[in-house]
Amino acid sequence: MLLYFLRHAEAEDEVTTDFERRLTAKGLDQADKAGRFCVRYGLVPDVIVTSPVVRAEQTARAVSKRLDGREVVVERWLACGMSPETCLDGLAAYAKFDHVMLVGHEPDFSAAIAACIGLPDPERLPIRKSSITAVDLSTLRAGAGRLEFLLPVRLM
Repeated sequence: MLLYFLRHAEAEDEVTTDFERRLTAKGLDQADKAGRFCVRYGLVPDVIVTSPVVRAEQTARAVSKRLDGREVVVERWLACGMSPETCLDGLAAYAKFDHVMLVGHEPDFSAAIAACIGLPDPERLPIRKSSITAVDLSTLRAGAGRLEFLLPVRLM
């Protein structure tokens, strides 16, 4: 499975609850830019799986729009506070797909990516807003993955 980890785009400061924070105008542009990048370079997932947190779901739907309405599935296990084990367990339901995009949060993604590729310190792998990280995960277990790329939105 080729996993694309897409961190949500820039969100407004806490004006309501953290769960309800929406993307800013810059964040909407970042999400659209990530979607255009995916189209341009053929990074087309079979499914987009997103956190239920508003800013993540908005990011996922903006990318999906650029990918001709690619299916978006909301999964609670991708919400803030996801552990690497939860990520790998949750991915089991998507094992039939060759390409999966996850949309979620930090520091959850640093920890999950580090676990997938066997990196002992996730703090050495900072994931910026609206960046895409690709991991080739031959089997759904920690340490089995290979980092393909990590690209911040400013380079897309």
